[in-house]
Amino acid sequence: MKRRKIYDEIEQMFGLVPTMFKSIPDSTLELEWELFKRLQLEDGAIGVKNRELIGLSIAAVSKCRYCAYFHTEMARLNGATDEEIEEAIHFAKASAGWSAYVNGMQLDFSDFKKEIDLACDHVRDLHLQH
Repeated sequence: MKRRKIYDEIEQMFGLVPTMFKSIPDSTLELEWELFKRLQLEDGAIGVKNRELIGLSIAAVSKCRYCAYFHTEMARLNGATDEEIEEAIHFAKASAGWSAYVNGMQLDFSDFKKEIDLACDHVRDLHLQH
């Protein structure tokens, strides 16, 4: 697909061609646009709103202000509330904090896996009892 045709498709969808697409080389523009549409715009096994909340969580941890803004606005566009946005960010903060702690403490991974598996088994058993 030629650049002009891709730009026409992007402009039809967004009303403009964002600079981030203009900087992509001709050799990969079509591939990047197709991937962007599939991952960012089309529904899949995980709905678009939840994928955007995941993207926002990743952006928060990676500290990318471009990604944080994009995923926040896309999450809102797809129906996310302020409470859902805050919860996604808080979840990312907690996950990153625990990751830093258990990695820094160099906990034995085999023991960790066994404990998590036992905890999950226990929770499943509790759910079956109710």
